[in-house]
Amino acid sequence: MQDSTLTFYKMSGSGNDFILVDNRAGLVDEGNLGPFIASICRRKFSVGADGVIFIEASDRADFKWRYFNADGGEVEMCGNGGRCAARLAYLKGIAGPRLSFETKAGVIRAEVLDGQVKLEMPGPTTPELDYPLNVEEKTLTVSSITVGVPHVVIWVTDLETSPVFEVGRIIRYHERYAPGGTNVNFVKQRDDGTFAIRTYERGVEDETLACGTGSVATALLAATKGMTSSPTVLHTRGGEALKVYFDRSGEGFENVFLEGEARLIYEGKLWKEATA
Repeated sequence: MQDSTLTFYKMSGSGNDFILVDNRAGLVDEGNLGPFIASICRRKFSVGADGVIFIEASDRADFKWRYFNADGGEVEMCGNGGRCAARLAYLKGIAGPRLSFETKAGVIRAEVLDGQVKLEMPGPTTPELDYPLNVEEKTLTVSSITVGVPHVVIWVTDLETSPVFEVGRIIRYHERYAPGGTNVNFVKQRDDGTFAIRTYERGVEDETLACGTGSVATALLAATKGMTSSPTVLHTRGGEALKVYFDRSGEGFENVFLEGEARLIYEGKLWKEATA
């Protein structure tokens, strides 16, 4: 941060909260980026967030984004964060309501509809279904898929008592998913065919109120198992519902989109002491 203050925007995507910075002019000091991000994401001591998003110039799309988890690590994709970036770009006149932006997972499209955003997701990997995973002398049955970032899904009968933090943290660092680790989702199908989901997010290293890529991963794995069709509705821990749209293509999927709310909370100035 070169000046004494830096303008930022606080946004929430279905309970996933983010700090967004318009960095098209290169205002952010790249030399100490990881520690800077980790410090401003600390709750109670600084702004607090699940991640930080920089909107930057692009010669391939309306803008380029860079996404960092709360620990300062940069990752390819975040579904809820992507929806927030798209809406902010629209509100600030950086792009129109139908836009595209560059990510480490490729150029993706989005459509802003008032407070809702429908976001294209990166092409998923081939699903791996119902395989055994040894976790502290117990064998769990899990499924996994990568939708820009890796996800494990565990189907449970009682979501409220599921050890999301304890077991999620162990699986996140499991040797099968080394070296990068994985996100972990605990999911229960409701009587109406929709799903309730809780997620342990790597980088945040805790349960979050929502996870866009986790919801997409769950919908695609559930469709592969014959449990759902498009669109699939998932109820997050924060109380909001996310919709996942997709087309089946042989054993895989295409035209995968995530739709949900992206809320602009406030605009502020970040002082240097916020990073102390």
